[in-house]
Amino acid sequence: MKGQFLTDKGQIRNHNEDSGGVFYNQENQMLAIVADGMGGHQAGDVASQIAASVIQKKWQECKLLSSPEEAEIWLSATVKEINNTIFEQANTKEECQGMGTTAVIAICTDDFATVSHVGDSRCYILNEGGFKQLTDDHSLVNELVRSGQISKDDADQHPRKNVLLKALGTETNITADTISIGWEYGNKLLLCSDGLTNKVTDDELSQYTQMEQDIKTSGEEMIQLANERGGEDNISLVIIHHDLTEKEGES
Repeated sequence: MKGQFLTDKGQIRNHNEDSGGVFYNQENQMLAIVADGMGGHQAGDVASQIAASVIQKKWQECKLLSSPEEAEIWLSATVKEINNTIFEQANTKEECQGMGTTAVIAICTDDFATVSHVGDSRCYILNEGGFKQLTDDHSLVNELVRSGQISKDDADQHPRKNVLLKALGTETNITADTISIGWEYGNKLLLCSDGLTNKVTDDELSQYTQMEQDIKTSGEEMIQLANERGGEDNISLVIIHHDLTEKEGES
């Protein structure tokens, strides 16, 4: 199984508030995370780095997860710990007030993948059924689309497009949305921040994810396209390929 994390500050911003990585537990099972930080005086990077570092430490201590139920329980507890850590720092350090972060996390074993998210960072799967989004954005515009108040096309141009309804570290009790799916040889997962999805369409993401080239090259080309289209935001992604190669592209 191969996993590759890539991040870029984009064309406009002077620093990168995204964090992430690909990590392995004691049984060589893979976990990937993309976190998109926000708020405070340059504290978004603090929030996203906390999310990535806490989950890396917890995962490296984790033993074998043999079922989706075990993975979901582990993720639920770890997301709560991340939330509490960010919330406490945001409320004790003046320069961190108001900070928070999105997070999309995937645990990948030989037989299943468990995906958890808070905010509008996304996870897509490519399998025999095609390419589809597994997560549902916790955003104002997505809720307006779901309720039928605006169309999906309207959402792309909505003035409050960046308003999140949920983010880690912004309140004491946050519950992530978590799902588990079958995960087979040849499948791929794409995790990404909205710096990518705001610039590259789902059809284009599908095309790049399906390309018969190494996953690092596919990721770099997606980031390049987002930057060519303005790159106003930081851009981060993880591509995971269920194949026979172990621990390639560890970040």
